[in-house]
Amino acid sequence: MDVHVRRLLNRVAIALATVATAALMHLFRHSSTSCFASSPAYSSLSLAPFPRTSCEAASRRVVDPDIRLAKLQSSPRWRRHSAALSASVFDPLRRLRVLGNSSRVLCLAAGAGRAVDALRVAGVGDVTGVDLVDFPPLVRRADPHSLPFFDDAFDLVLSDDPAALTGALFPSRFAAEIERTVRRGGAIALAVDRHINLSVVASLFRKSRVVHVRNATFDGSAASIVILSTNYYQSYGFV
Repeated sequence: MDVHVRRLLNRVAIALATVATAALMHLFRHSSTSCFASSPAYSSLSLAPFPRTSCEAASRRVVDPDIRLAKLQSSPRWRRHSAALSASVFDPLRRLRVLGNSSRVLCLAAGAGRAVDALRVAGVGDVTGVDLVDFPPLVRRADPHSLPFFDDAFDLVLSDDPAALTGALFPSRFAAEIERTVRRGGAIALAVDRHINLSVVASLFRKSRVVHVRNATFDGSAASIVILSTNYYQSYGFV
């Protein structure tokens, strides 16, 4: 009985090895004709958002960050977002006298850097953008729960992502890090989903108070722009 079992197992092993060898040979022949062929389809940059095959992924070129940024800046969506930021965020901040061309600004949850770019276009020279994923040349990687900046490093912290605060893993820690990095007398400007109770947002910031709220629309989504002051003793008259 043992002899028959051993023979059967040997036959199964040989069959599996044959199938595996045939599969590897097929893959090798396919890759040699598809991945390394000098056809136009694989000699230029693919415009598809994601590679359809591993061969296509291997042949894709890395886009220069400056070229990628120029393409984004020319898109209608980018321009609409910049215009909304200017009207709904920058103008009120300038009226409150907490944003000027010499202001030091930190953009949190900056994404591709639309707020960073809009601020620089508006004349603000010292702007830093951070997010969980870096997106050069405008945004570098940093954890918003543990920002790599000194205390009082910025005059203004801005986030134009409505999900930045409410979607944070630890919202109270997120708010505390913002307050730590903003100087006394500076400001915080946050976009939040319009259905969020603003009293909940205000309660997260222990060292600041809300001085201005207005509605805005970013990328077709309704949001509230909440501006907080880190100076308890100065009244701006925008409550």
